[in-house]
Amino acid sequence: MQLTVARIGRAHGLRGELALDVRTDDPETRFAVGAVLPTDPPEHGPLTVTRTRTQQDRWFVQFAEVPDRTAAEALRGVTLVVDVAADGSEEDAWYPHELTGLRAENVDGRVLGEIAGLEHLPAQDVLVLREPDGARTLVPFVRAIVPVVDVPGGRVVIDPPGGLLAADVENLVISEESTGA
Repeated sequence: MQLTVARIGRAHGLRGELALDVRTDDPETRFAVGAVLPTDPPEHGPLTVTRTRTQQDRWFVQFAEVPDRTAAEALRGVTLVVDVAADGSEEDAWYPHELTGLRAENVDGRVLGEIAGLEHLPAQDVLVLREPDGARTLVPFVRAIVPVVDVPGGRVVIDPPGGLLAADVENLVISEESTGA
């Protein structure tokens, strides 16, 4: 199975350096000098890392196969991937495909919907929750809000703060209307 570790961004400079939109929590290992990365689409790779650097939390990389800016510009939007085994060797590490389709439950056991995916935002990852009424809710993927991820059991447990879920907002409006507030 292949997983995305980065998306190639704009060319930087004249010597083929590229900015990366990093999608891995271990860029030091994934982009180490000498690493060979397959690409999607595959006809653009594999690419061999010859140099990496960071600047203001942004990763830049040079590949042996990319000698200049023209070659670098041709790679914009190409995805860097890695082959992984589904061995479950990392605790508290899940891939998006493992989370998609899981049943979302409240800590009290009430079904909240289904996980539709995982999005990588600048501050943190968020689970995309499809609530029973079809509402799409972004749930911060942090232990305080998502205390249990049970992939074999087919579920995640969510302890949402008040107002996070669309159903909470609708219930609040109904409550205010019924009390005359």
